[in-house]
Amino acid sequence: MNLRARLPGPVPVLLALLALSAASPASDWRSGLEDWRGQRATALAAATGWLNLVGLHWLDGRPLRVGGGAGADLVIDGLPAEFGTLARGADGDWTLAPAEGVVVEADGVESRDRVRLVSDRAATATRPQTRLRHGPVRMALIERGERTGLRVWHAQAAARAGHAGLDWYPPDPDWRLVARWQAHPPGRTLDIATVIDTIEPMANPGALVFEHDGRSHRIEALREEGAEQLFLIFADRTSGRATYGAGRYLYTAPPDAEGRVELDFNRAYNPPCAYTPFATCPLPPPENRLDLAITAGERTYRKAAE
Repeated sequence: MNLRARLPGPVPVLLALLALSAASPASDWRSGLEDWRGQRATALAAATGWLNLVGLHWLDGRPLRVGGGAGADLVIDGLPAEFGTLARGADGDWTLAPAEGVVVEADGVESRDRVRLVSDRAATATRPQTRLRHGPVRMALIERGERTGLRVWHAQAAARAGHAGLDWYPPDPDWRLVARWQAHPPGRTLDIATVIDTIEPMANPGALVFEHDGRSHRIEALREEGAEQLFLIFADRTSGRATYGAGRYLYTAPPDAEGRVELDFNRAYNPPCAYTPFATCPLPPPENRLDLAITAGERTYRKAAE
């Protein structure tokens, strides 16, 4: 495999852009972009969206009394004073045993019995992550590195109440580019640091090379487990100024048969840690700190009071 495939010259790139334009008229592109941005805003404010995330509690393996009262080991506003006991069994699985008289909803089913919890990492297509609910509170287990945490959402979260909408650069077709795919050897990974001081190796199937204003740029592409899309984590000259300081995210389709990838920076968006301190965001690797100002996509998020 040739790992040093060169970027096509200006004429092939122009032809590729014309082909994309013919397949997707400007009006359709703009309409699709606005629809996508609206869906993103709706997802952020959903019951388990990032704006309603109010807690991330790391568990150390000890049984914990969970509840809304001061006597609980893990105090969560919105729960009964005595809600239940969270414990890890000999098999490593966590369970929640509701307190006497407490009904907990697990994946839409009400129960007074012990509930076995499936984390995000342990989830499969037939055994999804367990979602708990009681009143305005929702909870789920996550795994990051060697740690397990209890993620908590609240329907009346302050961040949700103070949400003033998202701020985007105007749609700009000049930031809808065609990149050239450069494949890496199968099985390659890239170590990605996170905001919780962990290192997560992620699949790194290849890199994208693109041109803007006469200069060539390269960005390493990641692939999440079970996904077809490419995941880009990048920072640029706008980061910490007009856009979020810890970088932005962008998903793209995989390369086509000609090794081309449409790279639409108008869909670049802020990571979850822009909205809540309880996220576990991966950060841009050094290779993806780009020497250009990408004036497209989502800008810095500001709360209503700011």
